[in-house]
Amino acid sequence: MHWMQDGLSLIEPYIAAYGSFAIFVIIFFEALGAPLPGESALVAIGVLATRGDVDLAHALIGAFCGAVLGDSTGYAIGHFGGRPLLLRYGGWIKLTPERLGKLEGLFRERGIWIVMTARFVVVLRQMNGLIAGAVAMPWLHFLSANVVGAAAWVLVWGLGPYVAVDWFKAFLHP
Repeated sequence: MHWMQDGLSLIEPYIAAYGSFAIFVIIFFEALGAPLPGESALVAIGVLATRGDVDLAHALIGAFCGAVLGDSTGYAIGHFGGRPLLLRYGGWIKLTPERLGKLEGLFRERGIWIVMTARFVVVLRQMNGLIAGAVAMPWLHFLSANVVGAAAWVLVWGLGPYVAVDWFKAFLHP
């Protein structure tokens, strides 16, 4: 359990000092593809909110907006420039034109479910907007799945720890 406390102690000063804006920035850039601690930041706001250090509602709204806007920015980047890059450099990651075609078919059939659930898988969370845009997933399908997935993810990792912190305290310190 010490690793979790160490991870939270790295993020905690920024969240305590800058509040919802820090959460927005962390989640936005993580959703855009940067390797940032999004889930840890959400857990931190839940814990800090139990102590009264941050306003939980504002922080959750900041996280939700950062998630939706970050993924949407990634979608725009993928939509306007991703496909040519994938065709040109995809061989470096073994993404042949045939595999790209299969990926496009997969997003046509199950894109909404992929985008909603990718939020809960670390690497997919960072890349799903870029990939959805690059394979020409319809914008409204992407946006609706992005909103639902972001809301679920923020509630699970932000509100969940806030609600469960008393149970964890009782479990860890009987």
